[in-house]
Amino acid sequence: MAERRRIVAMGGGGYSMEPDNPLLDRFVVELARGRRRHGRPTVCYLGTAGGEQERFSGMFFRAYSQLDCRPVELSLFWREVRDLRGFLLDCDAVLVGGGNTANLLAIWRLHGLDQALRAAWEDGVVLAGWSAGMLCWFEAGVTDSFDLARLAPLHGGLGFLPGSACPHYDGEPGRRPTYRRLVGDGTLPAGYAADDGAALVFHGTGLAEVVTSRPAARAFRVEPRDGRLAETALATRFLGTAPG
Repeated sequence: MAERRRIVAMGGGGYSMEPDNPLLDRFVVELARGRRRHGRPTVCYLGTAGGEQERFSGMFFRAYSQLDCRPVELSLFWREVRDLRGFLLDCDAVLVGGGNTANLLAIWRLHGLDQALRAAWEDGVVLAGWSAGMLCWFEAGVTDSFDLARLAPLHGGLGFLPGSACPHYDGEPGRRPTYRRLVGDGTLPAGYAADDGAALVFHGTGLAEVVTSRPAARAFRVEPRDGRLAETALATRFLGTAPG
């Protein structure tokens, strides 16, 4: 049986960072379409990490209403959905916005959304997101959840994907050196780093490919190797048309 589970872990990008560049958003919708088969796929926005601010959800609806899909939102701050599992199983993709990853994980677990998301993932619902929406799927990562001025390790992720993750690898000056140090000294397990505009695409728990919305965006495997830290650039596929 073909692997149905899909996760699209973006270092950054999508409509929130690239409002005039819909390549990553279109990619998510096309993956979702593969589950729906007939009709427009339903894409659910989870804005928990950003405090479910209206301006963020408004950006989502404006962007995804221009794509061939049905955008919806699931709120936990003003919860109206009793059956979270059933709601997510009726969707074709879940898109997780950026913000505070530690708060996101705590709130999800309080409501049992972590279990509902696992059931959705195992049923073939595409899970996607950037920044906090990248970190949450892994076991651990590097975050500014505890202090916006200082990056720190985060443990206790959902663990759908093994190892650790680092978003904004090229977009925030402290991300790369901090992640390299934390993996190098064993504070974080080996994992993946992604630039803004790069998305790691997992089939099951294995990396299938890296797609990008920017020709120069990159992603890396970061791990200890033979007593040293190894940072290996991964092959990428640009989703747009190459210049020339």
